[in-house]
Amino acid sequence: MPSSPASLSPAPESAHGPSDGTSRSPWRSLRYRSMRWWSFANFVSNTGTWMQLTVQNLLVLQITGSAAATGLSMSVQAAPALLMSLLGGAAVDRWPRKVTATVSQALLGTVAFVMALLVALDRLDMTSLLVLAAVTGIVATVDNPACALLGNDLVPPEDVPSAIGVGALVHSAGRLLGAALAGVTVGFLGTAAAYTANGLSFLFVASVIPFLRPAPGAARPTKPTKPVGRAPAGRRGTGPDMTVRQGLAFFARRPRLVALAGVTGISAVFGRNYGLTLAVLVTGPLAGGAGAFGTVSTVLAVGGIVGAVLGARLRRPSVRLVGTLAATGAVLQVAAGLSPSMAVLLVLVLPMAVVESVSDTAGTAVLQTDPPAHLRGRVLGVWGSIGTVWGLGGPPALGLLMELAGARGALVTGGLIIAGAIGAGFLLRGRRNPTVVLRTEQGDVAGRAELSTAA
Repeated sequence: MPSSPASLSPAPESAHGPSDGTSRSPWRSLRYRSMRWWSFANFVSNTGTWMQLTVQNLLVLQITGSAAATGLSMSVQAAPALLMSLLGGAAVDRWPRKVTATVSQALLGTVAFVMALLVALDRLDMTSLLVLAAVTGIVATVDNPACALLGNDLVPPEDVPSAIGVGALVHSAGRLLGAALAGVTVGFLGTAAAYTANGLSFLFVASVIPFLRPAPGAARPTKPTKPVGRAPAGRRGTGPDMTVRQGLAFFARRPRLVALAGVTGISAVFGRNYGLTLAVLVTGPLAGGAGAFGTVSTVLAVGGIVGAVLGARLRRPSVRLVGTLAATGAVLQVAAGLSPSMAVLLVLVLPMAVVESVSDTAGTAVLQTDPPAHLRGRVLGVWGSIGTVWGLGGPPALGLLMELAGARGALVTGGLIIAGAIGAGFLLRGRRNPTVVLRTEQGDVAGRAELSTAA
C-alpha cells in the first residue's frame, strides 16, 4: 500500500482497470485506490473504537460498581440518535460531505483525548463520563451518515453492495482486534492509553479523507441550491433545497423504504437478538454452560463474516430480496427454537447468521442508493431515529416474550410473527399490483401494472 496519503489521488483508471459492470467479486470495490485507503482507515478507526468500548464498560464498573450504570452510559450515548438523527442527516445533505466527515472525526478524536486526559489525571467521574458519552452520541448523528455515504461516493453504483460488504468485514475485524488489544494495552500502558489510541485512530481517518477521490463512474453528490422565486404548483419540495420535514415526507411516501423499515423493524424486535434468546436457550432448555454459548457466539460471528462476503457479491439488491431473506431467517429461527440438542442448534445457527448478514447488506444498499443523492443524508437520519427505537424497545419486548413463553416459545413465536408478516406483505403487494395482459399484434403479453412501485 502507498506510504503517504498523497498517493490517494486516482490514476485515470483504477489500479486493476475500470469496472466492466459484470463482476460479482465481493472485493470488487477494492479495485479503486481511494476505497482501499478508506477501508484501511475504517479498520484502524473500528479497532480504536472497540478498544475504547471494551475499556469503558470496565471503567464504569470500577467507578460505580453497578452493572446498571454501565447500561446507562450506553443508553446515554445512543439516545441522541432518537432525537437528533434527522438534524444530523440534514447537515450531511447541506454541507460538503468530505468536510463534514473530517470535522466529525476530528471532534470524536477530541472527545477521546479529553477522556484519556481525565482518566490519566484520575479526574473522571460518572457525571463527566455521561456528559462525554452524550457529546459522542450527538456528533455520531452527523458522523455516521456522512461516513457511510462518503464511502459509497467513492465507487460506481453497481459496486456499492461490495463497499457495504467490505465495510461489514472491516467492522467485524476491527471489533475482534480492538477487544483483544484493549486488554494488552491496559495491562502494559494503562486505561488512558486505550482512549488515546482511539483518539489517534479518529485523527488518522480525518487526515485520509481530504485525499479521497471518486472512481470513474461514481455518483457525484449534488450540491444544495437556494430556490429562485416561487416554485411552480405541484413541484414544491422536489429540488435539492428540501427541508428536514420534506425529507421525512419523502421517506414516508416511498413505499419501498416504508416496506424496508417494516421488514427490518419486525425482524429487530422478534428476531436477531440472538445474544439474548440463544443465551437463555443454551443455558436453560439445552442445559449448556458459558462454554457452550461461547461456541454458539463464535459460530454466529463466523456466519456474519461469511454473509458479509456473500452480500458483497450482490449488484442490485431489492426490498423483495431483503424480505425473502428475513423470512428465511425467521423459519430457521423457528427450527432453532425447536432444537433438541446443541449439535442441531449449531447446524442451524450458521445459516441463520449468514442470512441475517446478507439481508443487512442488501437492506443497507437499498437504503443508501434508492433516495436521490441530495436526500440520502436525511433518509439515513430518519433511519437512525427508527433504528434507535428498535434498539431501545426490542430487547425489553423480547425479554417480556421470553418471560411469558420461555426461550423456545420466544424463538418460535417470534419467527412465526416475522415470517407471517412478511408473507402477508408479499400477498398484499401482489394484489395491489396485479398482472395485466397487453394485447398486441403478436399476441397477449403478461406484465406488471405500469404504475407499480419497484422493489
